[in-house]
Amino acid sequence: MEAGGQKASPIDAAGFYARLPLYDRFSQLSDPAVYTPVPDDWVLGLSDIVRSTDAIQAGRYKEVNTAAASVIATLSNKLGSSDFPFVFGGDGASFALPASKADMAREALAAVAAWVRDAFGLELRIALVPVSEVRAKGHDVRIARFAVSPDVTYAMFAGGGLAHAERRMKEGEYAIPPAAPGTMPDLSGLSCQFDTIIPERGVILSMIVLPGAGAEPTAFHALIGKVLALTEDRQESGRPLPERGPSLTSPFNGLEIEAKAMGGSGKQPFAYLRLIVYRLMSFVILGLGLPVGGFNPAKYRHQLVENTDFRKFDDGLHMTLDCTLALADRLEALLSDADKEGTARYGLHRQDAALMTCFVPSPTRADHIHFVDGAMGGYAMAARALKPVG
Repeated sequence: MEAGGQKASPIDAAGFYARLPLYDRFSQLSDPAVYTPVPDDWVLGLSDIVRSTDAIQAGRYKEVNTAAASVIATLSNKLGSSDFPFVFGGDGASFALPASKADMAREALAAVAAWVRDAFGLELRIALVPVSEVRAKGHDVRIARFAVSPDVTYAMFAGGGLAHAERRMKEGEYAIPPAAPGTMPDLSGLSCQFDTIIPERGVILSMIVLPGAGAEPTAFHALIGKVLALTEDRQESGRPLPERGPSLTSPFNGLEIEAKAMGGSGKQPFAYLRLIVYRLMSFVILGLGLPVGGFNPAKYRHQLVENTDFRKFDDGLHMTLDCTLALADRLEALLSDADKEGTARYGLHRQDAALMTCFVPSPTRADHIHFVDGAMGGYAMAARALKPVG
């Protein structure tokens, strides 16, 4: 059943994205028929961390995730809304916008790339690709909207066009240079104060399942149905978040990363002090569950869990699960058989914890969004395990 309650989207005057139906059951999104072609005059924005595997193996997965989420945060702040089509990929993020927003998107990407370089010493590869040129190469870009809660929707992508554009970006096409040193994007609301999340069932499993070369769409659709059916048993599988949300073990967890999002503690000592005070207050309020003004901690935690982006379709299935070792084994066996049959390519990565990066424009609003990834490489390591196309 389609969900109701569409809200007007600020991204395009014609209202293409706002008019798309909302789906509130994730299994519906495995059906190619629910996806709508993106207009030809739109553009795809792309980003990913160069040599992200090296950074992850050096223990810098939080910085990698923050860099990816910063693309979405910056665009959300420029648009005045997070209700636009984007996808978080762990070590990068992608999005679609009308051509009228292309200059704004290019400026935002360049600013984020400069900040990632200056703050973390990482290289964020960025590009803008016209949808019309993706279609000219025989690929498509289609979108559906998944209502994860009454307050937040996420875009799902299909058609193979986004994956094609990402490959072109990595080959050096459509590249955008970073902005000048010292350029700061607007990262207001970007937060990373929660602790790593320990699984309750046994393991955090990062999973990517893509169609095999020449795979029949019906066979791939059936496979995804089997995967989702296996993950429905709440004793064996669930969200990678406790029902009450992640724990706050220290008010200073992720402090330096968040300070860099403000421009650096050394350059803005008073802002850094305000951040420390805010962190301490948040720690007490969330820890004790004390309602303050218009902020209700219990309600916020419930929204946080409901709004979290832990599964998506991005030219294939991407999921981060808290599951039993036995279920992880069964999923791997199923996907291994599908790979041998040519139905799918897959990558799995098991780890002992998950981590979350948040975009909270206002703690009293219900539309805050949260990105979950495995804490030891997550989607980036699962993608590395994928067999090449061909």
